[in-house]
Amino acid sequence: MACLHDHSCEDHNCAADWSLYNHIDIPKVTCLSPRRRLTPLFPCTQVVALNESVPGSVKSVFKPWEQRLDTSGGFLESNEGDPELLVFIPFTSDVKIKSISVVGGADGTSPSRMRAFINREGIDFSDAQNMQPVQEWELAENLQGALEYQTRYARFQGVANLTLHFSDNFGGDTTKIYYIGLRGEATQNKRDVVATIVYEVMPNPSDHK
Repeated sequence: MACLHDHSCEDHNCAADWSLYNHIDIPKVTCLSPRRRLTPLFPCTQVVALNESVPGSVKSVFKPWEQRLDTSGGFLESNEGDPELLVFIPFTSDVKIKSISVVGGADGTSPSRMRAFINREGIDFSDAQNMQPVQEWELAENLQGALEYQTRYARFQGVANLTLHFSDNFGGDTTKIYYIGLRGEATQNKRDVVATIVYEVMPNPSDHK
């Protein structure tokens, strides 16, 4: 695994130190029904996955780096006969993303291609297929979690949310993902949750004399 800075990683816990795991709002992880479009009516403040066979399973792929090979918590899988997955990841503060790691399944179920979009809410499969990504990668079968994919770092600054499109796999009937790891740095720009307050206006009799 390539290191992102100039020292021996044998003496440093590089993966943990640079992990963005704690900057993903994991308690709010949820999912939508397969291929349902994210519309403005659905607030994009949660981690969501499209074409997810088991509702909520996307939550299981985000975990500390040292647990990346632990499969006891479950995995993310696409619907049978459809290898595509679309994962939306919001952050609690703006981040700079240096690299992405993906641990997939065996027997051809690992994703073979990944495309990234930043700060774009409401992307569906049609958008992901037709839009120009910020970056795309041909993936290897990273069953041991030893590979990471470097970003074009200058393009991954001030990231409030990240959408990952896994468009294909290595021939399996489904696509399986056990771990998605993001490495980089968080900024001091916290993402505030906007509350919508509805006021009930009571009529004032004096206004209607």
